Amino acid sequence: MPLVKMDRKRFPWNDSLIDFFNRDAFVDDEFFNLEKFHPSMNIKEHDKDFEIEFAAPGFDKKDFKITMKDDVLEVSAEKSHEETEEEENFTRREFNYNSFTRNLKLPNTADTTKEVAAVYKKGILTLNVPKMEGAPKDNKKVIEVS
Repeated sequence: MPLVKMDRKRFPWNDSLIDFFNRDAFVDDEFFNLEKFHPSMNIKEHDKDFEIEFAAPGFDKKDFKITMKDDVLEVSAEKSHEETEEEENFTRREFNYNSFTRNLKLPNTADTTKEVAAVYKKGILTLNVPKMEGAPKDNKKVIEVS
């Protein structure tokens, strides 16, 4: 009896299905992967600047690090908190650690030579990135969906 080569593409046992069963779904779940935390962000364009808001409650002003290199704005924050409570023979310790990093490529109309204003108030980090003087207005096209 001759051997027949099996075409694996015709069967559902391809590599992605095998990978699904060979991983730990509980640990690999994005919900439990805290390294992927990114605060929500809003960007508003005004005549003279770009206003960028990050929803980052629970941090202090000193926890933020904001840098700009060329046309990339990097916003990061790191906070660790340790709480210890001791009663008679019972000790409870809770550790809390939050961090994030966001990189934004600024448009060519942003003036990276001027200072960026940063304010943290009520859990919202607001950055104002100035625009270049005489920057062209945004020529938006409206595209109709058919």
